[in-house]
Amino acid sequence: MQNDHQPQKNWWDRNWKWFVPTGCLGLLTLFGLFIAGIFFGVTSMMKDSDAYKESMAAAQNNKLVIEKLGSPIETDGMVSGNISTSNSTGECDLQIPLKGPKGKGTLFVTAEKRGKWKYSELTVYIEKTEEEIDLLQK
Repeated sequence: MQNDHQPQKNWWDRNWKWFVPTGCLGLLTLFGLFIAGIFFGVTSMMKDSDAYKESMAAAQNNKLVIEKLGSPIETDGMVSGNISTSNSTGECDLQIPLKGPKGKGTLFVTAEKRGKWKYSELTVYIEKTEEEIDLLQK
């Protein structure tokens, strides 16, 4: 009599076909969440800065910008650039996409902090008319 009984496969031999793709997908998902967390952390840090808030307020309250973009003026997408602060000093170089009912633009902010922010550039570029509005001019 011949023994047709094969040895039972171990867990890995039985399950590797679904475990490998699921494991890879899980690692990719974790990596994606990690990158998203960094992105949103950096973005929220920029948006929480005084330089961001002050420059947005300047754009939202400027009559010429309101005339070109309409009201309300809000951000339109991802803020880019960099901001670094240490105690009461820092540097800021931001590009903030803007939108309003009448059009889109970009707010360019360059500033240095020594106690408070001193702006060397605070301009809004209007896409439709390709004009630049200097918010530092009184």
